Amino acid sequence: RQALEEMRALYERNQADVSEAKAGRTDLIFLIRFRHCCLLRNQRCLLAYLYDRLLRIRALRWEYGSVLPNTIQFHMSAEEVEWFNRYKKSLATYMRSVGGEEGLDLTQDIKPPKSLYIEVRCLRDHGEFEVDDGTTILLKKNSQHFLPRWKCEQLIRQGVLEHVLS
Repeated sequence: RQALEEMRALYERNQADVSEAKAGRTDLIFLIRFRHCCLLRNQRCLLAYLYDRLLRIRALRWEYGSVLPNTIQFHMSAEEVEWFNRYKKSLATYMRSVGGEEGLDLTQDIKPPKSLYIEVRCLRDHGEFEVDDGTTILLKKNSQHFLPRWKCEQLIRQGVLEHVLS
């Protein structure tokens, strides 16, 4: 906001000096050029700041998923929330278009997994859980299972399962 106020003041002073320079005061031309360079510098700084915020908002989609916590959303402007929602929809459309009928969830593994199967422990009773081959597993509290990583990632995020590191 301070940069915008400074830019507004520089612009207004330049407008006044330009009208005087047109009337014949050529000594103001260098001052007008200097102020114009200051305006361009401030503009570049503001654009770099806004671009950095957009990159951070884009990273929030990959980190938190499609719904942002209220504490983060509180610090965003209405335009930033709108940009986040448009990016979220665009990413969802792309993920549905790739990977066959079900689509491909690109946000599931930010870093490539070391193995396709992981050992998990149930933290609470969840009920039956179906694996790709059609077998069902009963997820009871304190039971341990060896499951495909991509099938249980969502349950780990929900707190139903925990990854057992051996």
